[in-house]
Amino acid sequence: MRSQLLGVFGLSIECAIIAFVPCLKSDRGETVITTTKETRSHVQSQSDHFLVLYLLSLAQPQVSHSRRWYNLTKRALDIVASTALAMILLPLMLAITIVIKATSTGPAILVQERIGKGGRVFGFYKFRSMYNNLDPSVDERFARDYINAAHAAPAQWQGVFKPANDKRVTPIGRLLRKTSLDELPQLFNVLKGDMSLVGPRPSMPYEVDLYQPWHFRRLEVLPGITGLAQVNGRSTLTFREIVKIDIDYIQRRSLLLDLVILLRTVPVVLSARGAR
Repeated sequence: MRSQLLGVFGLSIECAIIAFVPCLKSDRGETVITTTKETRSHVQSQSDHFLVLYLLSLAQPQVSHSRRWYNLTKRALDIVASTALAMILLPLMLAITIVIKATSTGPAILVQERIGKGGRVFGFYKFRSMYNNLDPSVDERFARDYINAAHAAPAQWQGVFKPANDKRVTPIGRLLRKTSLDELPQLFNVLKGDMSLVGPRPSMPYEVDLYQPWHFRRLEVLPGITGLAQVNGRSTLTFREIVKIDIDYIQRRSLLLDLVILLRTVPVVLSARGAR
């Protein structure tokens, strides 16, 4: 029994520092981040594809300002805050890892491909909240309808653009999503420089393929764990509303605004408003 507990604890530590592990599993159970030449070539070609889309979008009207000092101070804040939070929350992340592994099969932490600043593809970390090896076409179909504004949120979803009783979500996953604890591994994304604490939420590649030209403004800055849209409605917003709020943030961004958003995130998360 002692050896089994030690094995589980060792596995949880490995999962908690997943940001530094070169080979992980995606939602489909496929390896998405490896050290092989083939995968590096795939990620590079994906990045090139979204970079081209982003550059084409630059023909849209934009507001450009010199933000060197802001970028430096924001990066310093990201490093200090994410390091402190990761150290404080490490026991909680280890506990979540153990519970996920004990209640369902599959990796505790997933690595998904997301699109970052300038169209760059990066590995996005989050705790697995669904059962393993599910068909991704359901999410792709929903994303298409959501981005194209094909429908409003159904009445049974209570105004939230996420299914109310998604049977693909595990019991522990439902709790993690409600409390936003599934997002904790993204602190390692912030440390790596893929993300910031504050910014537009990153999209999946198939979502960016559906972007209209003006949507690409979201890719002008690093994506964030939280953002202006997250403290102003979260999943109750349409995609058009989210993009408009993200662009407003990009045009007005400042260290003070970032601090305000971080402070407003706390009660939003604790109240679980717009979460599912």
